[in-house]
Amino acid sequence: MDFPSNDVTGQFASISRRRALGLGVAAFTALGASACGKSDSAGSSGSTTAASDPKVVAADAYVFGYPLVLMDVTRETGGPANQLVHQNPPTPDDKQVVRLNLDTLYSQAWLDLRAEPMVLQVPAIEPGRYWLMQLMDAWTNTVHDPGSADQDLDPGASGPPYTYLITGPGWNGTVPAGLTRLAMPTPVTWLLGRIEYQGGNDIEHVRELQQQMKLAPLSVWKADPSAVRGGPGAKAAGGGVPAQMVAQMDGRTFFGRMCAVMAINPPATDDAGAMKRFATLGIKPGGNVDGQPADLLNSAGADARKQVLAYRDPQARNQNGWSFDLNVGTYGTNYPLRAQVAAIGLGANLPKDAVYPTLKGTADGGSRYRITFAEGQLPPVDAFWSITAYDGQSYLVQNPAQIYSVGHLVPVTPGPDGSVEIAVQSADPGSEVPAGQWLPIPDTGQFSLTLRLYSPKTAVLNNKWEIPVLRKLD
Repeated sequence: MDFPSNDVTGQFASISRRRALGLGVAAFTALGASACGKSDSAGSSGSTTAASDPKVVAADAYVFGYPLVLMDVTRETGGPANQLVHQNPPTPDDKQVVRLNLDTLYSQAWLDLRAEPMVLQVPAIEPGRYWLMQLMDAWTNTVHDPGSADQDLDPGASGPPYTYLITGPGWNGTVPAGLTRLAMPTPVTWLLGRIEYQGGNDIEHVRELQQQMKLAPLSVWKADPSAVRGGPGAKAAGGGVPAQMVAQMDGRTFFGRMCAVMAINPPATDDAGAMKRFATLGIKPGGNVDGQPADLLNSAGADARKQVLAYRDPQARNQNGWSFDLNVGTYGTNYPLRAQVAAIGLGANLPKDAVYPTLKGTADGGSRYRITFAEGQLPPVDAFWSITAYDGQSYLVQNPAQIYSVGHLVPVTPGPDGSVEIAVQSADPGSEVPAGQWLPIPDTGQFSLTLRLYSPKTAVLNNKWEIPVLRKLD
């Protein structure tokens, strides 16, 4: 999961998304997370006694509500409601952001759909350039994902430009001709757009595309669509790190916030069983926990944080040390997984849009390694792929050659046998490795790798393609 988390003129992600991505783990760990696990959904504790124990109920409620509260705090650090904020290219010197994504630039907006729907227009983007406009509800579920692979248009709608009407719950108005309705189940919606960035001078073109994006209330659009302009976007609000801010809340503050936000963004119908349990403590839309002891609420929060980090999805995959999960993006009643993904990678997209296998904790950066893709076995994608190296702190690896990833910007070259070999090592391998196939790593200590697969083919999603092993030479 590339979740991967901002003065917008500097680094959009550093104050919102990427600060919640990766840094959430540190926030949880700092508050006492340890290796004790729980794999049940909230409301499915092992015994009747445990299921009704107030501390267990409160811990389950914390797991259930964590993504909602984190989203709300992240929203406050984003830009003004219903305005786009665009990301500039990341740099290797950025130490506020972990596991930087060098492949796409983000455009985000926090939508408030209570007053009226919002119109989003995506400009003409040339064929072959990946783009995605992900729409998440207040509970972190990806509800819509129009993009380069599938524009998700209604019959009668056309483009480019592609014009979408984003509506909140209960809206029953008329959709203007030519617009595609994207109905959201919660009035608070996170729009997280991505446009492929091909490095260097390509930034000017990506900026132009970003500034051609339009976002306006329906009433403004209907009055005069031609009057709606794009532009450089708003500035993000800034502030603290959302994951840390949530982790530092005492129990009463957390549950109070959860109840208040649920009053605006109610749980789904399928959550009724869990909500019935939580209501016994006053945890419900518009409720409060004033009648509960502070030590119980605080202890429950600490237990919940341990459970979130210790949770292991039984369907997660591990191929030759590369780990990834295809159950992200929508979660149903798997509340532990939903909370864990929010903690380590808020804003996870659907696997059909992108998958991010990661190989972590590899020691001895001074050694030489190889990744060999056999003939015909390059990553099967409809868009593109890349591999990025990170140091032991999940930052980009500083190196004189200024090479931070392979596979995307420079096409790979097969050898005589048709295979493609990536050299993963600190020292420049010279002419023995084709240009674009050397990935520098630290000369000492741990490192990790992330393989990013954009618009992966069914072979990835159906487990029919295997990621090669990282092979040590010396």
